Amino acid sequence: MITCHVKYVIDPYQLAEFEAYAKAWLGIVERLGGTHHGYFLPSEGASNIAYCLFSFPSLADYESYRHIAMTDPESAALVDSLLQKKFIVSYERTFLRPLLA
Repeated sequence: MITCHVKYVIDPYQLAEFEAYAKAWLGIVERLGGTHHGYFLPSEGASNIAYCLFSFPSLADYESYRHIAMTDPESAALVDSLLQKKFIVSYERTFLRPLLA
């Protein structure tokens, strides 16, 4: 299993737009074979940092998801919305290997 951890720097004045974007990705990741562990939005502290975690059975499965997501109408519409509204300033993606009990 491979888990992707994403740290987002978001526009805090567009938190509602980011939240709608995040909710939509929850279903897309699940539909395309992954397990989404959720988004974690600003609460106390920094108002412009958000995180998400999602897993795929392997790195190859993640790469397949990325390829399919580029042509998937729902995910393409989300990316278009992001490019127009610019509610994500930047992001960092890290791949982790879970250690489970």
